[in-house]
Amino acid sequence: MPFVLQFPHRDRIMHFPTNQIAIAAFVAIALMQTTRIDAATDRPNLVFIIADDCTFRDIGCYGGQAHTPNIDRLAEQGMKFTRCFQAAPMCSPTRHNIYTGLYPVKSGAYPNHTFAEDGTQSIVQYLKPLGYRVALSGKKHIGPQEVFPFEFSGKGNNPDMQAVDQLLSQCGESSTPFCLFACSNEPHSPWNKGDASRYPPEEVILPPYLADTPVMRETFSRYLAEITYYDGQVGQILELIDKHKMADNTLVVVVSEQGNSFPFAKWTCYGNGLQSAMIVRWPGQVKPGTVTDAMVEYVDVAPTFVEAAGGTPAEVLDGKSFVPVLTSQANTHKAFAYGIMTTRGIINGSDAYAIRTVRGWRYRLVWNLNHETKFTNACTKADYFQSMIQAGRDGDAKAAEVVRKYQHRPEYELFDCETDPLEMNNIVDDPKYAKVVARLKSELADWMKSQGDAGVQTEQDALLHQTRYKGMSREEANEAFHKRGIKAKQGQGTRAKGKKRKSP
Repeated sequence: MPFVLQFPHRDRIMHFPTNQIAIAAFVAIALMQTTRIDAATDRPNLVFIIADDCTFRDIGCYGGQAHTPNIDRLAEQGMKFTRCFQAAPMCSPTRHNIYTGLYPVKSGAYPNHTFAEDGTQSIVQYLKPLGYRVALSGKKHIGPQEVFPFEFSGKGNNPDMQAVDQLLSQCGESSTPFCLFACSNEPHSPWNKGDASRYPPEEVILPPYLADTPVMRETFSRYLAEITYYDGQVGQILELIDKHKMADNTLVVVVSEQGNSFPFAKWTCYGNGLQSAMIVRWPGQVKPGTVTDAMVEYVDVAPTFVEAAGGTPAEVLDGKSFVPVLTSQANTHKAFAYGIMTTRGIINGSDAYAIRTVRGWRYRLVWNLNHETKFTNACTKADYFQSMIQAGRDGDAKAAEVVRKYQHRPEYELFDCETDPLEMNNIVDDPKYAKVVARLKSELADWMKSQGDAGVQTEQDALLHQTRYKGMSREEANEAFHKRGIKAKQGQGTRAKGKKRKSP
């Protein structure tokens, strides 16, 4: 009677005479060993490329006027997400959100210039046991080191292409899978990179929620040029992947981070502050040229990478893997996306202007918890915002209205994101949306409770979660914050001339 042998993961059945059982067993062991090695080398490399302060609508393939040929080409090769969101419209909490798979309040990293609670796990701890080298090149803005033990490279806030080249070379030679976060500092202000002549100020199309002033046009021109500069960085990294012949086994994600630092984007919980571009290329898994409306969040990146690497995402994570969306096994992912903004402790921030939001498939509810307070941040000190104030004083009614709407808001705002994608028409007081408002308020309250988010009190305690006040009591932090504010008003707390400003 012949001996029948079927090899795991192989669509082959082999028949052996009884007297060849020993030989068959030897062959089976050899092939099983080969299978394990193949499985290891087939684990995809993971590359995540992130901009800094880029409104997704300004990117070419999202209908924007910025010239972005590399990102646009990647969209043709992979999947473009139309409903990708993050949980905080500021740099530091955004990055903690991505790497930990946790929403900001739960990790402790919710104000700007923040840090995660001791004991928090990050993508590094999740991928290293799976055999991955986990590296970050460029902008960090995270802490502490124990939570984020990346292989760091780059002296500045942009990816070090030489270091990236070396990482790919080493991993290729050793057949080691890697996860690389390439973190750009563009198009973060002061918008001094790229060729602004490509975008003549008089030809720039300003979003309708901004006032049209010469300063705004000139500044927006330089901002667009820096998006194109970022696109060039994306192109360089993709070229390095091609150079090392890794494209077929590399999952590439490109995102735009939170919105730009013009009004109604960064520092706000509107769509232009929290919605992001996301493009994913994964040969053999993602069908080229696809577009998905599945709702995903930055908090989903870590579990997605873990599953793609062959692991099981930790149950403690707030995020949920969207690998099924990438592989066309699902066309939906989440029903709601959430966001939080705190101004306490940020540059020129209102003393406490807590904002929370929930976005469903069609509607966004914004809750301005301290709406009686005047809303301020680094944007309201900028020359382009001051130019809008001056235009309003000079009789420009639109400019005056834009300034008012930005700095003085009602407690609740509701937007129909289908008919009003720029979220300019607050319909919260329209009786026919009363059930929508009630449902979203309930959803937001449940989420805040699950996160330990006490709203106003959480806002007041934001100082305890900033690096400069780490380890202080509430009283000590408030006293230090007060003294810092007095020095700033007296001109003693500002940066010395010629020193580089921290990213707001």
